[in-house]
Amino acid sequence: MRDESAFAAPARPAAGAEGLRERAAGRDGRRNVYAALDLGTNNCRLLVAEPTGAGFRVVDAFSRIVRLGEGLGSSDRLSEAAIERTVEALRVCRAKMQARGVRRAKIIATEACRLAVNGAAFVERVREEVGLDLEIVDRQTEAYLAVTGCAALADPRAESVVIFDIGGGSTEIAWLDGAAANPSADPTRRIRAWDSLPVGVVTLAERHGGSEVTRLSFEGMVEEVVDKLAAFALRAAPAATAPHFHLLGTSGTVTTIAAMHLRLVRYERRRVDGLWMSDAEVESAIGDLLDTRLEQRADNPCIGRDRADLVLAGCAILEAIRRAFPSDRLRIADRGLREGLLMNMMREDGVWRRGGWR
Repeated sequence: MRDESAFAAPARPAAGAEGLRERAAGRDGRRNVYAALDLGTNNCRLLVAEPTGAGFRVVDAFSRIVRLGEGLGSSDRLSEAAIERTVEALRVCRAKMQARGVRRAKIIATEACRLAVNGAAFVERVREEVGLDLEIVDRQTEAYLAVTGCAALADPRAESVVIFDIGGGSTEIAWLDGAAANPSADPTRRIRAWDSLPVGVVTLAERHGGSEVTRLSFEGMVEEVVDKLAAFALRAAPAATAPHFHLLGTSGTVTTIAAMHLRLVRYERRRVDGLWMSDAEVESAIGDLLDTRLEQRADNPCIGRDRADLVLAGCAILEAIRRAFPSDRLRIADRGLREGLLMNMMREDGVWRRGGWR
C-alpha cells in the first residue's frame, strides 16, 4: 500500500478541511492519533486510535451499512444511489478524523471498487467531494490485513490456524503454519497459503435470494462456495491435522453467530470478541438462524433490518469453510482490516519502540 497521507485536497473543501490537513501533518504538536477506514462492499467502517504501551486505544469509531456493491452481481457498475449513500458516510468519517486530530490515516476500498468499471471514477469523486484519498487494495493485501488484525486471538499453542474474513463481495482466507514466535512478531510471515474467494454475503444473497432461505436453497449456496474454496482447501489440507488446530473468523456473520449463541438481547463486543465456540455450538446457532423468517431476523437487535437478508448467505460461506477444515473450535474476532491497518501504520512508525512515540 502507498505510504502517503490519506487526506486529499478537495476541489470543493468542506469546512475545516485545511485544519485537518495541518493536523494530519503533525503541525499542531498534538499526540499521535491514527485512523483506519475500511470501505467494503456492504459496510463503511472507521477506527480512530492512539498508541499505548502494548497496542492501541480506540478513541472513536463509526460503522454504517452503505451497500456500495449493491447490484454488482448482475451489473458491472456502482449505482448512483449506492455512491451517494457511501459519500455521505465518508463525510461523517472525515468529520470524525478532523475532530480527533488524526495525524496519519489509511483509507482503503475492497471488492466492490475492484470489480466495478466505475471504481476509479468513484475514487476520484471521493477525492474531489470529500477530500479523502481512497486506495483500492488488491486481494493479497486484503487477506494479509485480515491476518494482521486477527492473529492476536490465535491460540498460542496452535501449530496451524485457518483465518477467514467473510466480506460483502469477497471472502479472504489464509493458513498460518507453525506456532507464533512471540506476540509482537508479524503474523503474515506465518502465512503458508492464502486466497480471496470472489463470493461474499451481498453477491451470494443476490444470486440465491437472502430473504426467504430454505434448507435446500441454503445448501445450494454452500455448494457454490465449496466449489470456489476447493483450490485453497487442497493447498491447505495439512492445516487441520496440526496440533491444536482451530478456525479463527471475523465478519458480521461470525459475530452474529456468537451473539445468537450467547442469547444477547443487544450486541456486546466485549463478550463476543475472543469467544471460543465448539463445533456443536456453531452448528446449533446456524440451525437456529435457518429456522427464522426475514421479519424475525430484522427484529433481532444483533442482526437488524439492514443485514437480515444477508446473514444466512454468510452462514453458508462459514459452513463451506467448516466442511473444508473440520475443527472442534472456532474463535470469534470482532476485529479485522481496520485493526490490521492500524497495527501496520504503528509498526512502520516504530511507536512500540522505546521513545518511538510521544
